[in-house]
Amino acid sequence: MSLKIELLGTGTSQGVPVIGCQCPVCQSTNPKDKRLRCAVWVRSESTSVVIDVGPDFRAQMLRANVQELHAVVITHEHVDHIIGLDDVRPFNFKQKINLPLYATPFVQSEIKKRFDYVFVENPYPGIPRIELRTIDPLKLAPFNIGDLTFEPIKVTHGNIPVLGFKIDDFVYITDAKHIAEEERKKIRGCKYLVINALHHRTHHSHFNLQEALEVVEDLQPEKAFITHVSHFMGLSAEINKTLPDNVSLANDGLQFELS
Repeated sequence: MSLKIELLGTGTSQGVPVIGCQCPVCQSTNPKDKRLRCAVWVRSESTSVVIDVGPDFRAQMLRANVQELHAVVITHEHVDHIIGLDDVRPFNFKQKINLPLYATPFVQSEIKKRFDYVFVENPYPGIPRIELRTIDPLKLAPFNIGDLTFEPIKVTHGNIPVLGFKIDDFVYITDAKHIAEEERKKIRGCKYLVINALHHRTHHSHFNLQEALEVVEDLQPEKAFITHVSHFMGLSAEINKTLPDNVSLANDGLQFELS
């Protein structure tokens, strides 16, 4: 099986450029300094899945030319990871399916609050059609979507539980501040690791760059990409020069493949 990965967005909750900001990063003309909110498209020859559906979901689907979507998987309930859910409707219409959405029970409850119109008894015609599927936050058992197997990785985002995922030899972790050793064992030695780092300063709920690099050093992936990047990180061309050979800042549209 060939597994294709495309990073749809690599920015923090405000995106980059930030509205109204005149800093060098926000004013940069380098496309690698333009960051939509975090999401990733994972696909095989027969299965297409997106992890997280933030406010840029529609633009990301159009830019990546996604023609089919068989499920969405949600890492956690924050707005920049779920609020684009209404825009799954074209896939409902085109594929004539209720789109499966995989999330923990708590995340499902938050989605039901924010998208209550989707789950009412007599919904308005044309609303998103979502089929909730539960990830047990205690068992963290692997689950299959088509021919893809997702293994949940529990991390913490301040005091909020967040799920990362391992698919084959690819690991995706966003919005993490701590990864327990039990979870690190699932990841160690993977081929590709995508992990968050907000900027250089200490943050209460995100790794900063130094902390993320320490995690990479411990986990020893073949290649690591830094995502959920703020404009405070600096220009990507300059930051990449300072990073270890197997680490770089991720950028929107970055693609790689596992065979």
